Amino acid sequence: MLVLLFLLATPLAAAPLSREGLEPLILAPYALGDPVNDKGVWSLRNSGGGEAGYVFETGELAPLPGFSGQPINMLVLLDLEGRFIDVRLLAQNEPIFVSGLGEAPFRAFLDQYRGHAINEPLVVGTPYGEGGAASDNVYLDGVTKATASVRIAHESILAATLAVAREKMQGVSAGPPPRPDPAHDERLGWADLLEQGLVGRLTVSETDLDAAFAGTKWAADGDAAPGDTPYIDLYVIDLGPPALARAVLAPDTLAEIARFSSRAPDDELFLLIEAGRHGLVSEDFVRNTAPDRLSAQQDGLPLALRDADILPSLASDLPGDLHDATQMVLRLDRRLGFDPTRPWDLSLQAIRLHGQFQPEPGSAYFSVTLATPERFFLRPEAPAPLSPFAEALRNRAGDLVWLGLFLALLFGLLSMQSRLAAQRHFTAIRLGLLAVMTGFVGFWGQGQLSVVTILAFLRGLVGGGLEVLLYDPFGLMVWAAAGLGFLLWGRGFFCGWLCPFGALQEFAHHLGRLLRLPQWEPPPTLGRALLWTGPVALVALIAIAFLSPDRAEAVAEIEPFKTAITVHFARPLPYVLWAAGWIAVSAVWFKGFCRSLCPLGAAMRLGGMLRLRRWIPRRDACGTPCQLCRVKCRYQAIAPKGEIRYSECFQCLDCVKIHDDPGQCVPLVLAAKRARRAA
Repeated sequence: MLVLLFLLATPLAAAPLSREGLEPLILAPYALGDPVNDKGVWSLRNSGGGEAGYVFETGELAPLPGFSGQPINMLVLLDLEGRFIDVRLLAQNEPIFVSGLGEAPFRAFLDQYRGHAINEPLVVGTPYGEGGAASDNVYLDGVTKATASVRIAHESILAATLAVAREKMQGVSAGPPPRPDPAHDERLGWADLLEQGLVGRLTVSETDLDAAFAGTKWAADGDAAPGDTPYIDLYVIDLGPPALARAVLAPDTLAEIARFSSRAPDDELFLLIEAGRHGLVSEDFVRNTAPDRLSAQQDGLPLALRDADILPSLASDLPGDLHDATQMVLRLDRRLGFDPTRPWDLSLQAIRLHGQFQPEPGSAYFSVTLATPERFFLRPEAPAPLSPFAEALRNRAGDLVWLGLFLALLFGLLSMQSRLAAQRHFTAIRLGLLAVMTGFVGFWGQGQLSVVTILAFLRGLVGGGLEVLLYDPFGLMVWAAAGLGFLLWGRGFFCGWLCPFGALQEFAHHLGRLLRLPQWEPPPTLGRALLWTGPVALVALIAIAFLSPDRAEAVAEIEPFKTAITVHFARPLPYVLWAAGWIAVSAVWFKGFCRSLCPLGAAMRLGGMLRLRRWIPRRDACGTPCQLCRVKCRYQAIAPKGEIRYSECFQCLDCVKIHDDPGQCVPLVLAAKRARRAA
């Protein structure tokens, strides 16, 4: 079997994609540009050949290990505004997706990033409580039964994207933007605004315009206007702070601005007054769209300008020529990283036409740098992001409470094992506990432990990445309970009480008794040989996990846990037959998989040596001459001389029940007879 597993373990290449591999993945209207650095970041070009964003693989920039020990590699297309154009899956080895749910739900999860920006607080999960729906968080629907894996993918995407944003895009902020302070009140007039520099001013004369086109074919195409005539006389005022808005707007427009802000609280509004000949926009401009003669940028990244569709009325104390000037209210979305308190540039495009027939346009640009003082804003502190473990704890808080109560009950009952085993309806109590454990811990909580986690832990010890275990606190609590039980009772606590698949086999055994199926027990020699199949499988899996990790998940299918518990038998037929077959076998061979081929059970056998005490009571007569417990033990965990093989004991408590029962224990029965004779 070891040789067979290694034959299956052919390594798969996982090198970053070359240009030939990347180009087919970039769809129109985009095209792959040039490499930006040696970390797999490429430029993204638009249909005109201009720079449109970046393309990169998360596996190279943020190789966060998944449950397989390997990173999930995704291709991210990011535009210059920090918005996801697309996120695609390139490679993954997550057990739940490799041969469980398939990759379709994973790809559907990644589709949700499209259109979102890196400065949005993206969270995997659902809103909590009544106030959760009003949160600024953007909630991405996870994948049922694969919460930990998609959270790992989410962390990889954010880590890689932020690395590119910081290095190449300079200024995409992941923190909350400042918001106007409604309580800040200053009595300001138009003269105060000009004196304090609270109004952005751009003036361009006809002479300046001629100079901008000098030396081009459009130099002689200007209007014959006097050189000192203002071509652009622009005033820009931030309307977000109430004090500034009151200083320049009439009451009716102030009310309209207030209504607009209540509908779009993340938009920062700016009043533009242009008293020159430029006019701000062309004659073809359509209101409530992006202005065709205006553009803006901050930190080298473009800002999305849009007309707010508000026709402003100015305050009465503003100069009369401004009332007759071109006026426009623009909106900028703070959620896209715009910060009005930091310098940003507003540019106006001047157009000249050359030629009589099909005139050729030429452009010149004039810019003004703007920034509103900090005193008008509230800058909320960026909330410290929750660690993946803390986020997972919050998501599963209710399940963890119920799991803690169940485990406390289980530990409490087993700590008084003699009283538990002596109960008249002990079998019914045991099956009831196993039913709750299987339904809640297994099917609902997805707390079926697996050898895959052990492999990930071992690889993490060698290569780092143990934090993968923190993405599933429910499973981690089950592991902690199994570890404590491991020290107190050996393998028996987990294998006998906490393994959902083991419980399914035990239910199958009882069903077999009801159906009066024959019982089969391997001959002693064969039974001892079968005990070695589990350790051989475990050693093979560990070797493959290090030597050929891409195949580890495939050969780990020797465990039927994923098929039976994780995906509820919703898998291809061979996997279903393998899992269901072992359950059916248990109807005639008691817990055959647990006692033979289970690699996790083989690892748990170490508990027989590491346990802290011998918890099963024995008498001198046990084994010599009494053999009742050994004959009754369905696990063959009692040696002929009466000692307990704790590495094979499943803590079923049958021998404890016999030992403490005066009507069953042979030494107690004989002692009672002797006492009656003596009396």
